[in-house]
Amino acid sequence: MSYSKLFGSGFTERNKDHFAAIVRVAMDDGIISDEEKAFLDRVARSLHINEEEYAQILIDYNTHPINPPVEYSVRLERLYDLARMVNLDHINGDSEISLLRKMGLGLGFSSRNVKYIVDKALVLVEEKVDLDTFIVEMKKMNQ
Repeated sequence: MSYSKLFGSGFTERNKDHFAAIVRVAMDDGIISDEEKAFLDRVARSLHINEEEYAQILIDYNTHPINPPVEYSVRLERLYDLARMVNLDHINGDSEISLLRKMGLGLGFSSRNVKYIVDKALVLVEEKVDLDTFIVEMKKMNQ
C-alpha cells in the first residue's frame, strides 16, 4: 500500500498546504537562498512532497490555504518549521516577523498571544534548540 493510500488525500493536501506556507515565508524577500532551498528540500522529503508537487507549489504557493492543526503539539511543530525558515534568512526584519505572526494566526494561535509566541519561537530557534526542546519550552509559556 502506498503512502498516499495509507493516509488519504486529506493528509497529503494538509502537507502540501503546510509546505506552501513555509515556501511563502521563504519567498517573503523575493528569493530562495541556498540554505532555504536545502531546508525546503528536507521539509518536502519529510512531508512526502514529490518533485512535481514541489515545483508546482513553488509556482502557486499563495493559492494554498493555511490549515490549522487541531493538536497543539502539531501547531508547535509547524511553527518550529516556519521560525527556522525565518531564521535561515538571518533577517528577522519587520516584514518577516509580521508574516510569521500572520502564519501563527493561521495556525490557530490566539491573536492576543501570537506576538509572544512568535517572539519566543524565534529566540528558541536562534538558540538552535531541537524540536522536542522547542515544544517543551513553548508549552511552558502557558504555565
